[in-house]
Amino acid sequence: MSVAFLLPSLAVSVRRLHDLGRSGWWLLIGLIPIVGWIVLIVFFVQDGQPGPNRFGPSPES
Repeated sequence: MSVAFLLPSLAVSVRRLHDLGRSGWWLLIGLIPIVGWIVLIVFFVQDGQPGPNRFGPSPES
């Protein structure tokens, strides 16, 4: 059952990183135990960039 959630959760994580103006490749930092997870959590709770960025318009506007 957890395999069914893998692809959608990756897509949401990449979308969230794009909202911050970061590449989806930042997800690979999560492979570093503890420190990588903390960095990703900090990224995920930050506010997105106001206005458009290089990945497209802000979903909030």
